[in-house]
Order: sequence, then C-alpha cells, then structure tokens
Amino acid sequence: MLRATLNKLKQLTVEPVPFDPSGLGDEVALKTSWTPAKGGGASFETHRLVEIDMHRHEFRASPGMVLFAGVFMLVGAVASTVIVIANQEADLIALIFPVIMGLVFVGIGGGMMYFGLAPIVFDKRRGEYWKGRTAPYEAANRQGLKHYTELDEIRALQIIKERCTSKNSSYFSYELNLVLQDGRRLNVIDHGNLERLRADAEKLSAFLGKPVWDAAT
Repeated sequence: MLRATLNKLKQLTVEPVPFDPSGLGDEVALKTSWTPAKGGGASFETHRLVEIDMHRHEFRASPGMVLFAGVFMLVGAVASTVIVIANQEADLIALIFPVIMGLVFVGIGGGMMYFGLAPIVFDKRRGEYWKGRTAPYEAANRQGLKHYTELDEIRALQIIKERCTSKNSSYFSYELNLVLQDGRRLNVIDHGNLERLRADAEKLSAFLGKPVWDAAT
C-alpha cells in the first residue's frame, strides 16, 4: 500500500521509448516486452552494483538515494516539530493538517528508505537471484516470491529507456530487467544515470555469463 501511495504522489506519466528487438538474433527477445516493467523511475542514480566476493554481487542504495530519502524525513520531522512548538497556544484542530503534512513527508522518506535499502542479490553459491527482505532460504515457498529466480533461468539483461513526465518536470529513467528463458521479466533497478547503469549491467553480464540487451540507445 505504501509503495502505491508513493507512486501516486509522484504523479508521473511514463512514456516507453520504441525499440525493435529483431536485431538481437534471439527468438526470446521477440516475445519479450520492451515497455517499462515498473512504473515511475528516478532522475538520479539510486543503486550501485557491489561485488561482495567472487560468488556474490549485490545492488545497494547509492549515497544520493539515502540522502534524498533522509532529506524528506528530516524536513517533515523538523516542520512538524516547529509548527507544534510555535503554536502551542493554538487550537489543536488548527494544528492537525500542518502536522499531518509534515508526517506525510516523513512517511514518504521512510518509504523510499525502506524499499531502497531492500537487498538485491545475485548469489552463485545458491544459484539464485532475489530482491526483497525475505531471502529464498527463509521462505516457505521460494517459487512464490515475487522477485526471485534461479540464475540458470536468466536469458539476458535488458536495459529500457523511458520518459517520466510530471506536472513540473520531465526526465529519462532507465530500467535494468532480467529476461527469463520464457520471456518473462523481473525488474532489478530503475534510475536516471544511464552511464552507471550500463557499467553495472556489463559487470553483472560478466559475472552471470549473460548478454545485455540494450534498448536505451
């Protein structure tokens, strides 16, 4: 519910950038969707690929993402506190709305921090990929996890370009998705730094031994 609320607050219109996959020479690419797998996006870098060891790579939140979320939380907390202190004599009802607005900012920042810090793991020892706070070995049914697959099921890494437009801004965001053997996709990350995302995709490609299908050209 919180994720849905955050998406609504962004009020973004997402426009996919057309791409012809026929040049990739893979029949799976032809039955794979080339529209955004995840609504929304970010105008800045949100994650970076980190090599934990030779058997494990993880995407972790970038300092910019942590700072961005932290500013939302700080602004909301400070605003709510200042309003209450400065209006101690005011009617309680008059304080409800401004305090709630401050708490909304805290909630948005907290939501971004919670989802942004969720583990995104490629583990060769286990032969598994997962995204989220529940690891496959902690789940009663790992196949039922929304963001999970065995590494052998990955056909390729897909990069997609999308234009995100809101009332006051417009920017490009770039998705990195996993394309599975049957053409289904799992979104990994989505942010605005194409150079960094491509570099991370190439490192991940070498680690997994899977090609990169780049539609962001």
